[in-house]
Amino acid sequence: MDQQMKPLSPYFSELSLRLSKEGYTVHIGETDCLSADWQGLPLCRITADGGVRYWQEDVATPERERACERATDLACTVREYMTLLEQAPPLQAQSLTGDYRLLADFNGAVLAAHPTRLGVQFVTWDWSFDRTGLNQGNYFQENYVGAKQDFAIRAGLISKQQIFNQEQLIEIYRCCSDTLDAGFDLTAEQEKCIRGVQEQIAIAAPDALDRIREQEQHPMEPYNQEPIM
Repeated sequence: MDQQMKPLSPYFSELSLRLSKEGYTVHIGETDCLSADWQGLPLCRITADGGVRYWQEDVATPERERACERATDLACTVREYMTLLEQAPPLQAQSLTGDYRLLADFNGAVLAAHPTRLGVQFVTWDWSFDRTGLNQGNYFQENYVGAKQDFAIRAGLISKQQIFNQEQLIEIYRCCSDTLDAGFDLTAEQEKCIRGVQEQIAIAAPDALDRIREQEQHPMEPYNQEPIM
């Protein structure tokens, strides 16, 4: 990250951390945009309101297009939770110390944000002791989407059975790919539906493609159990 005389805004500071941890090179341009490079080449620019601008030639390959889509997703997500963080009141409870902000409170469940030098940490708790204490905390370092999902389940807004975990999403994506590659006599609507499922999974699990490729490159060895004598 480039050193700047002008301090970064909280949004740009947080977004810089998130992008850097995912392999982007970031710096502030003269127009107060956050510029993101990918694999040593310019990729896109991100404005203070979360908008993303890019030249078409900078996203000319599928890999760079996916990198730009991921940067766009991060810009939108970080803009959302940093806006909420700036507006949120302090979370007050017994034995709770540090800067925790109350993002959501419903049906006995709490979603809080805790700014740290490594990025914003999110926590979900259940109220206890007549709403004076908190217990059963689940911690999510920079995983805002996962924290929101956990809060929704805790608060009874959605059933846990309606949620697929990351491993399940990856296997569903793989099955979709196998179906498309198998040469089945699919209708245009069926193929469109399957590709739509893959696109939705790619948003919900951005690392799905990378993890699938890694698993294909390093398949698990079959387990050969020695006979018991």
